[in-house]
Amino acid sequence: MRKSAILILAALLLLGGCASRPVNPPLTHVDANTGYRLQTRQAHFQDHENLVILAFSGGGTRAAAFSYGVLEFLRGAEVTGPKGRTVRLLDQVAVITGVSGGSFTALAYGLHGERLFDDYERRFLKRNVQREIVARTLNPTNWGTLGSTGMGRSELASELYDEILFDGATFGDLDRGTGPLILASATDLSTGARFVFHQPTFDILCSDLNAVRLSRAAAASSAVPVVLSPVTLNNYGGTCNRVVPAWVKGFIDAPEPPRPAARAIRSLRAAEGLGDGAGRPFLHLIDGGVSDNVGMRSVLNALEILEALHLVGQPTPLDRARRIIVFVVNSLSSPPTDWDTREQPPNALSIMLKSAGVPIDNFSFESIELLNDTAARWKTIGKLRRAAASVAATDPALAAALRVPNADIYAIDVSFAALADKAEVDFLNRQPTSFTLPDEAVDRLRAAAGRIIRDSPDFQRLLKDAGLRFASEGPSTGPGSRALP
Repeated sequence: MRKSAILILAALLLLGGCASRPVNPPLTHVDANTGYRLQTRQAHFQDHENLVILAFSGGGTRAAAFSYGVLEFLRGAEVTGPKGRTVRLLDQVAVITGVSGGSFTALAYGLHGERLFDDYERRFLKRNVQREIVARTLNPTNWGTLGSTGMGRSELASELYDEILFDGATFGDLDRGTGPLILASATDLSTGARFVFHQPTFDILCSDLNAVRLSRAAAASSAVPVVLSPVTLNNYGGTCNRVVPAWVKGFIDAPEPPRPAARAIRSLRAAEGLGDGAGRPFLHLIDGGVSDNVGMRSVLNALEILEALHLVGQPTPLDRARRIIVFVVNSLSSPPTDWDTREQPPNALSIMLKSAGVPIDNFSFESIELLNDTAARWKTIGKLRRAAASVAATDPALAAALRVPNADIYAIDVSFAALADKAEVDFLNRQPTSFTLPDEAVDRLRAAAGRIIRDSPDFQRLLKDAGLRFASEGPSTGPGSRALP
């Protein structure tokens, strides 16, 4: 019996050793008018005057539950405009960015839409996902798989996410749907650059994103270094006769790029660097929080690039936008410590976690402030443009200097610190970054998100400026998408 058991185990290990990681397929040519990208999703935007963006941060189940609470609030929040039309705020969302834990809620909503509200709690939020990942890692039948080239704990986790949440869906399913654009982000391990799962990035890799499973994007976005392994992609860059878009080439080749887009152009150059398929045939992706834990870089870069295009007179979606409404859903926690009360310093693991977290938290704060700075700059220049309209009409240089999008930016900060109830803030801050939380914590995170938005001064300012009022705040299953008045 012992020999039989050994033989069976050996056979299982051999079979597992034959496993191979999923491979993203190559593209023979690039078509900028197809695939999962902003240009193709714009046709599904319900409102071109009001661009609503959700940015979901990282933070494991804490982030997934908190961002889900935002979706629940927007679903139930009906507003009535000056002409008496009632709409759901959720139906106005055009773009959702997601990092790490937030990417699960973003991708799942992009896939399931309204069906998400039926079973997301059961399938993911109130499930001990962390225990299931550990169990698969410790299962001897998976040891051979873990030893295979390119396979690792994140690939096992990806298989689990696929089974419990994504049902085998790919980005092709999102591409065929009519929901908002979902931008899940990871980090390129070699360069530390942000890696966004959308077809423009995969154009550079000469690869077809539509064939990539959503579960692998979620696994890459949440592949915490050391705890989980990187997710590996094949890079075929340089094999599909891709031509760098003229507007991109003009910016990245410029010796002095337009100042509003300087940071975005740096990201464009980093992305173009992925095109060296011969020198970098494989890319290894880790947690998106390493490069942007709030998911704001995608938002900031897009606004900066669109502003630069607007500056040089190129048509952009901002030409029609009156309001850009960004909900910054930040579930970063700041649990208290007693380190400074003791002479003995904390242990190595605590130091490592704090050393990694503090820079990320500071970077996240700076991203939010940059958005507020952009909003202030646009508003100031807009006032100057109106004041100097007669002079600018005869002064091309002045007209160019005052050319910014004629849209107001509303940055609505949805973070724990905005709660008035400090006891609740302390409770939420104590929730760990893991893929398991008590049911009570999940429910309190969801409820907190709605309270924070409802009480936000910036949200109230939006309602006032847009001439809107709440019709209800309960669960809504009202008619399809309609535009804000």
